[in-house]
Amino acid sequence: MNKTLTHKLIGLIITRNEEKNIPALVENLSFLDEIVIVDSCSTDNSKEIVQQYPQIRFYENQFENYSAQRNKALEYVEDNWILFLDADERISEALKEEIIDTVNNNDRTKAYYFKRRFYFNNKPVFFCGLQSDKNIRLFYKNDQVHYQGFVHEKIQFRGTFNVLQNHLTHYSYENYTSYKKKMHRYGTLKALEKIEKGEKPNLFLKYSHPVYTFLSKYLLRLGILDGYKGFILCYLMSYSVYVRYAEIEKQSKKRHDTISSRI
Repeated sequence: MNKTLTHKLIGLIITRNEEKNIPALVENLSFLDEIVIVDSCSTDNSKEIVQQYPQIRFYENQFENYSAQRNKALEYVEDNWILFLDADERISEALKEEIIDTVNNNDRTKAYYFKRRFYFNNKPVFFCGLQSDKNIRLFYKNDQVHYQGFVHEKIQFRGTFNVLQNHLTHYSYENYTSYKKKMHRYGTLKALEKIEKGEKPNLFLKYSHPVYTFLSKYLLRLGILDGYKGFILCYLMSYSVYVRYAEIEKQSKKRHDTISSRI
């Protein structure tokens, strides 16, 4: 017998150019009464596709960083149970039932981590450091809940945390080019976060930190056991770290040149 929700649960998604993912995502979340999508001004057909679904509330907001976008999305919902997913994440039937049971128990003092299973071209990745990957995806939203961090943002929540047992499926890697662009974007945003905290260019870390990241993920975190996909993922993780230091250096030079031109 299919389980049903006895308390309201709202799906919350932030998107940009996700026309390929939206139909499957909506079908996957069909057990929800309402889905709120906050889109970063997509240039594909995301908006037109979303308008086909009456259960979706659609908003557009210029992207600043991931925390700002998630916090904007939270503004569009009242205090309520929230299931906050990415467009490339999917819920299995077992996880769906676990979510329903959790919400029906109605413990508003908790937020819940989802363990995630990363997929590379529709094949699971078991290592590369991703074996311990988990994020908070289910929580009761109130006026104290908010996100911090430009990228790999963290939720600030007053209460206790638990971990759900079933895995969330994460179809993050579609192809090399798109994932490299994503890792470049993450590296750039991470640099801006570090600059805001006062970090300065560091030539030694610019080259040593990416090498350490690759070796750590590929050898210590057993990415080598994932074969070719493990090598590619560990390389792109280290590439993102290199982009971070290169961007810090670039922004520092820009500020220096601006100051010099005023003298």
